[in-house]
Amino acid sequence: MNKKHSIDIDAVANYLESQSAPEAGRYVFAYTVTIVNSGAVPAKLLSRHWVITDSNGKIQEVRGDGVVGEQPHLLPGEVFRYTSAAMIETPVGTMQGEYQMIADDGDRFDAAISPFVLAIPRMLH
Repeated sequence: MNKKHSIDIDAVANYLESQSAPEAGRYVFAYTVTIVNSGAVPAKLLSRHWVITDSNGKIQEVRGDGVVGEQPHLLPGEVFRYTSAAMIETPVGTMQGEYQMIADDGDRFDAAISPFVLAIPRMLH
C-alpha cells in the first residue's frame, strides 16, 4: 500500500465473564478497535471481513457493511474507535480480517487487521 492510502488498525479484546457460559461452550469477548487514517487522502470504511478462529480450529467468517452500523469517513490523521463483541466455543481464539475502504480519490483498498488474541484471564484451579 502506498503512503497516499494508509490505515493503521489496533484491536484489544477483553473477556466478558458476565455474558459467557463456559459450561455451555460460550465465551464472549468485547473488542475495541482503533482505526487511524495515517495516509494523505480521506477514506471511508465501506465493509468488514472478520475471520474468528477458536482453539478447536472452528472458523467463523463475518462480513457486512460498515462497523457498528456506521461507515466512518476519516480525514488524514483522524481516529475512529468502536467496541463490538464476538463469541467462540473455547477459552482461547484469534480474530483477524480487513476493512474494505474507498478513498476520496476513488481508489479502493483493503486495510488489514492483524491477528489478535481472544483469551480468558488465567483460570483459577
